[in-house]
Amino acid sequence: MAISLSQADYWRLCSETEPLETTLDSFELTRPYPGLLGDGSICQIDLREGLELTILDYHPHDHVILHCPERDHPLEYSFFLSGGIRSQSQKVGAGQYLLYGSGIAPAETPEWLGSERILEVNVHIDPALFVTLWNRSSTLLQPELQHLVQPGVQPYYSRAGTTTIAMQAAIQQILQCPFQGMTKRIYLESKVWELMTLLIDQELKQGDKSSTIPLLKHEDIDRIHYAREILLKQFDNPPSLLELARQVGLNDCTLKRGFRQVFGNTAFAYLHEYRLERARQLLEEGRLNVSEVARRIGFVNRSYFAAAFRKKFGVTPKQYLLHHKNSA
Repeated sequence: MAISLSQADYWRLCSETEPLETTLDSFELTRPYPGLLGDGSICQIDLREGLELTILDYHPHDHVILHCPERDHPLEYSFFLSGGIRSQSQKVGAGQYLLYGSGIAPAETPEWLGSERILEVNVHIDPALFVTLWNRSSTLLQPELQHLVQPGVQPYYSRAGTTTIAMQAAIQQILQCPFQGMTKRIYLESKVWELMTLLIDQELKQGDKSSTIPLLKHEDIDRIHYAREILLKQFDNPPSLLELARQVGLNDCTLKRGFRQVFGNTAFAYLHEYRLERARQLLEEGRLNVSEVARRIGFVNRSYFAAAFRKKFGVTPKQYLLHHKNSA
C-alpha cells in the first residue's frame, strides 16, 4: 500500500533517525533511512556554506508519495544511478538527471516506487554562491544561463537529461572517494563543480539546438535510448549505423540526428568515450595487462588504443596501469 505524507513530515522522519558512526569527518553525517519508509542510508556532506552534497541509497518498503507545497528552491541537481522519481511534469529513471534552477517551486506530488532501490547523488547550491563563482566580475550571469537563477517570485526552471559518460565518471569518483578529512572535502567539492560544469555545457547546447533542430517524437526518443542500450551491450563488437537503425526501427538519418540531440554526441563518438572510460576502469582493477584491456573493449590496434587513451586521459594506458599498481 502506498505511503503518503507531507514534505515536512518526510524530512522530520529523516532527521529523527540516530546518526551512524561511519566517519570521523565533522562535515559529513550519515543517517539510516527512516525504518517506517524503507531500508538504507542518507549521507549529507557540507562542502562549504551554501553547497551541500547528499548521497541517498535506500529501498522503500512501499510506493511513497510526497506532498510538497509551493516553496523557495535553490539551485539543485540529482543524478539517478538506480531507481527514479516521477511527478506531474516529468519522469526520470536510472541513467538520467534532473537540473533545477532557483526560484519558486510549484506545489507537486513526486512519487517513488517501492519495487526499486534508489541510488541518487544530489547537490544543493545557494544561487549567490553559484553566481559569485561562475562570474566573479559581475553579479549577473550571462544571458544564456540567467534562467538558472530566477529573482524573487519567478517560477523555477527544471529539465531532465541523460547522464553522459563524463558525468558517470565524476559520479563514480564521488562514490569511491579515496580521501579523508579536508582532502576529501576539497576533492568532493571539485567533483560537484565538475558535474555542474558538465550540466551547464549541456544546458548551453540545449539552447543552441532549440531553435535549429526539430523536436523528436516520444516514440523516436524511446528507440534512440534502445539504440544506446544495444551499443553499450555490444561495445566490443558494435553493429554498423545502418544495422543499428534497422534494429531499433528508425532510418539512419533520424538515428544519427536524434542520437546527437538526445545524448549530445554521435552514436559512435559516444561509444568511443564509453570504451575509453571502461578501459580506465579495467586498468584501475589491475587484473588485465594493456593488450588484454584493448582487446576486451574492442580495439584491434593497440597503438590506436594507446593514442586514444592518452588523448583523453593525458597518459598512456601503461603509465596509468603502473601508477595504480604502485599507489595500491
